[in-house]
Amino acid sequence: MTWTEPERRIRTAVVGYGLSGSVFHAPLIAADPRYSLDVIATSDAARQAAATSRYPGTKTVPDGDAVLALAGDLDLVVLGTPPATHFPLAKAALEAGLDVVVDKPFAVGSDEGRELVALAEGLRRVLTVFHNRRWDGDFLTLRNLLAGDALGDVSRFESSFERWAPVISKAWKASATAADGGGVLFDLGTHLIDQALQLFGPAIVIHAELGVRRPDGKADDDAFVVLRHVSGVLSHLTMNVLCAQSGPRFRVLGSTGGFTKHGLDPQEAYIGAGGSPLDAEFGVEAPEWAGSLGRDGHLDPLPTERGAYPEFYRLLADKILDGGASSGLPLPVDPADAVQVLEIIESARAVDCAGS
Repeated sequence: MTWTEPERRIRTAVVGYGLSGSVFHAPLIAADPRYSLDVIATSDAARQAAATSRYPGTKTVPDGDAVLALAGDLDLVVLGTPPATHFPLAKAALEAGLDVVVDKPFAVGSDEGRELVALAEGLRRVLTVFHNRRWDGDFLTLRNLLAGDALGDVSRFESSFERWAPVISKAWKASATAADGGGVLFDLGTHLIDQALQLFGPAIVIHAELGVRRPDGKADDDAFVVLRHVSGVLSHLTMNVLCAQSGPRFRVLGSTGGFTKHGLDPQEAYIGAGGSPLDAEFGVEAPEWAGSLGRDGHLDPLPTERGAYPEFYRLLADKILDGGASSGLPLPVDPADAVQVLEIIESARAVDCAGS
């Protein structure tokens, strides 16, 4: 197939060049020929140098205000900044006439999320949220498994993100309270909640335990949340950044069988190590990490599908180039879904049994 130059490129700025900007957004945008990575905003001199080295044709500026000053030369702004900045920066970008991608969590409160959704609708701008874990290979595998009848009627879904990070490495995380968008429930929990809602539908929180384990921690770093879905499924969601021994990533129990999966999707680590989303091995998980399907004594390996983070930006380009907000094409992530995640987080904090 012959590659052809697109008629129009989506002129894009990435605000923030920490993990989010450098590992997720900038590489995915640069790998898609329908985008041009025009601007990267970061106030950190070392990160500016790293951005310039990796993307020599991209302009670096110190902050979001400098990006908004260039709004007339841009189409899309991607926010990979700390959560407390998401609402004001997204609001300003929408009002400047730009389409917007907001990293998770969408905002620090569902009221802010609803206001942004209404503003985008009123201004006829595209607004979406980077719930990239919808394109994890293990999640894609599980979603397709559930579309069949291999497990029968599912009763329990267990999902966990557990890491060993006894030292808080980022300055903003060290000082951020839950009101600022800090804590593992906003961080890893956002992914787990979104995935559970995508798989099993609307839910309410029936139990939550939020704890602070690390010295001088300002927000939860150990959390457990139980959801009861309207479908009848119970979701047990575990997130912990002081975990010396990790459990399964997924365990799903049904009336005729189960599915257990260990390990984390490799896409983040691959790009973080310098790989490209265009590489043939990107998103491909090693065979030994295959999940187990069936019943004890009758287990079969289930290979993991290839992860697909580029799909987010592919769908977004389809939407923007087809007419933006007036297009009938779907968004990669409906921001209303992200508001539902924030509502679940608020409910979990309200019923917290651990009293954090």
